[in-house]
Amino acid sequence: MQAREQAPEIQPVLDQLRERFGDRFSTAPSVLERHGQDESYHTPMPPDGVVFAESTEEVAEVVRLCAAHRIPVIPFGTGTSLEGHIGALSGGISIDLSQMNRILEVNAEDLDCRVQAGVTRKQLNTHLRDQGLFFPIDPGADASIGGMAATRASGTNAVRYGTMRENVLSLTVVTASGEIIRTAQRARKSSAGYDLTRLFVGSEGTLGVITEVALKLYGIPEATSAAVCQFGDLESAISTVILTIQSGIPMARIELLNDSQMEACIRFSGLEGYEKKPTLFFEFHGSESGVKEQAEAVEAIAGEFVGSAFQWAEKAEDRNKLWEARHNVHYAIKSMRPDCEVMATDICVPISRLAEAILEAEKDLAATGLKAGIVGHVGDGNFHVGYCINPKSKQEVEAAKGHNERMVMRAIAAGGTCTGEHGVGQGKIRYMEAEHGPALAAMKAIKQALDPQNIMNPGKILPA
Repeated sequence: MQAREQAPEIQPVLDQLRERFGDRFSTAPSVLERHGQDESYHTPMPPDGVVFAESTEEVAEVVRLCAAHRIPVIPFGTGTSLEGHIGALSGGISIDLSQMNRILEVNAEDLDCRVQAGVTRKQLNTHLRDQGLFFPIDPGADASIGGMAATRASGTNAVRYGTMRENVLSLTVVTASGEIIRTAQRARKSSAGYDLTRLFVGSEGTLGVITEVALKLYGIPEATSAAVCQFGDLESAISTVILTIQSGIPMARIELLNDSQMEACIRFSGLEGYEKKPTLFFEFHGSESGVKEQAEAVEAIAGEFVGSAFQWAEKAEDRNKLWEARHNVHYAIKSMRPDCEVMATDICVPISRLAEAILEAEKDLAATGLKAGIVGHVGDGNFHVGYCINPKSKQEVEAAKGHNERMVMRAIAAGGTCTGEHGVGQGKIRYMEAEHGPALAAMKAIKQALDPQNIMNPGKILPA
């Protein structure tokens, strides 16, 4: 854990928070360390104190105190982000929202709900199941809904259901001055003024602290079926994806694993009956007849590219095992060798450039000599690389960073983005100007207007 000298002006703030929150305020080293480290490779940067808030009003109280002393504020959900989003780069107070975990209302007839920011996606879906509803955004980790909104998360279901951007109806936000605002009403659409909801979705805590989220919900499909298809080469697997999407088949999920990633998953997750080959995981949602038609159409397309016969996972337990293996790719990569830590990155490109992007990434990867897995939500052009590196090896770290930078710059040149779903955090700041050009000045103007003291999660998204 990187040591950082405590700013003298923070002590009065720590004293007031300790007096106000008692046991729900901590400066214990283990608590500080936990709140300065996410799932990424970035150096841990602990805050000076952690408040475990229980209400929007308490969050506002903490922000007002910090604003009065110009002390940074860093929101914390579950700590599963992947680009160093929660590091306290300038010290400050971490506001842990995990105890704000109440489901406030479910409007089944309107297919929407409102939850506190600390509710996790699994908690929400467990609550909704008996009402025949579900929330489809699935980034893999059991992330908090507030954190998912803050990073504009997506995941395996995005090809059909969209990302958090499309599924958040409104937010309750504590601004940098400690004011509480609600960004929109419950209506599914509105032409009334600026779209503040979309402004805060993806803002990564740099404009305010999200404390409540209103979400769209969906009916649980009548039928769900999953299948696995393996290919002799990566290009054939990607071509199958592209033709499936271009054919308008309403897929729920299409996930690609290259041969290295599949080998790691077979070993780590016990996926028996599969080979070390480029592989596609499919999932189909709909009516019994609709699912059957979708599956037959996709199987025919895969056959054109010499894909294997589909191996079906129709029982819930079989599907769960399959998708659990997909969600555990991070740990499967980590298991590749004893000293491995995972450096994860992602990009997204127009789907017509997907084959080019992945094949170039794999070719470049082979030249570095690094062990890595490639996995992607390829139905929307998004894929990830997980580098298995020894963090103490400067050569390996630099090789991974170099590969990542070349891949990102190729994506931007192809009309893509430096991050499809991980977010910017610390890790992708250096590419923001290359991607956005003059538009970056508009982002800085918004930041200055809403957070003139730069206390909201400083050092994230925008270059200094």
